[in-house]
Amino acid sequence: MNNPHFAFTKKNYILMLIGIGIIILGFTIIGLDSEPHGFGFLGLTLGPIVTLAGFLFQFYAIFYRSEKK
Repeated sequence: MNNPHFAFTKKNYILMLIGIGIIILGFTIIGLDSEPHGFGFLGLTLGPIVTLAGFLFQFYAIFYRSEKK
């Protein structure tokens, strides 16, 4: 009982921070669209794809397991 077991390791937290950064980048790309109401390529295509990739990366970061035991 002296050795507490945490659900996430340091690498999980680093990967989660990277995922949050990718999500923020996606929303920033959406906001940079110069078309009215974000109806251009950045607002409708590139930004949402980057944001979705960030969320998928978050799932990877949460489920990542190091092989060291």
